[in-house]
Amino acid sequence: MAAIKKTKITILCENVVSNLRGIGEHGFSAYIETEKGSYLFDTGSGLGILYNARIFGKDLHATKQVFLSHGHYDHTGGLARVLEVNHRLDVYAHPAVFDEKFKVTKEQGRIDKEYIGIPYTRSFLERQGATFQLRKTFQEVAHGIFLTGEIPRSTDFERGDTRLFVKKGGRFLPDTLLDDQALIINTRKGLVVVLGCAHAGTINTLQYIAKRMGNSHFLAVIGGTHLGFLEETQLERSIEILHEMDIKFLGFSHCTGVMVAQRLAHEFKGNCVYAAVGTTFEF
Repeated sequence: MAAIKKTKITILCENVVSNLRGIGEHGFSAYIETEKGSYLFDTGSGLGILYNARIFGKDLHATKQVFLSHGHYDHTGGLARVLEVNHRLDVYAHPAVFDEKFKVTKEQGRIDKEYIGIPYTRSFLERQGATFQLRKTFQEVAHGIFLTGEIPRSTDFERGDTRLFVKKGGRFLPDTLLDDQALIINTRKGLVVVLGCAHAGTINTLQYIAKRMGNSHFLAVIGGTHLGFLEETQLERSIEILHEMDIKFLGFSHCTGVMVAQRLAHEFKGNCVYAAVGTTFEF
């Protein structure tokens, strides 16, 4: 199995700015550099991707491929902006990335439905230069880089976010987010995992990756966990299992939530940081 000698990951889009440079937004994007090329995992919501790439010296024109973790706007909204710079890009995603996704909330007897899916049509993005590679399965997408595809829901405590729905045939149905996937970088010292939101469950995701890669040593796990939006029981059980896993370093952010990220930093002491805009990781 192909392995990467050296990789550098820079957080381009995230909710928090911690180094006095860059634009923060509700979203996530990571710029990945290896000896074989540069790649984007997610594109944020579209506010900061071009500015932050320029500020941190990342050449989006040289980006070889874009990988989308799932079809929510805060991970796909910057794709059109990237295509303004790089007019021919292969974009890897799950076929459900273009589903009509909503957040449905109930308050004081009122039901609010907010569209949170990708803010562009497939045809528009293709006219801008995107070539979509839509697959459900685990795959190697570049030298030493893999996408999980659909992640089996195996744990009994990771139940997902009940506010999320998908509109199909005029009906609003619970969105199980089968399009949720993670990125894996196979390095010579272990696996580096980049999460978008881990809607499939952080533990489900990591356990599936260990099984598919035949390797349970995680050099690093970086990105969103959605733990900030879920039940306390899921958080406690997730932390318990994370302690049991062979993970050297954690860099959580975005939908992990600031309070949960503080909890994780306390739990894992010097092996955990908040991955804000401009944070870099080298392996």
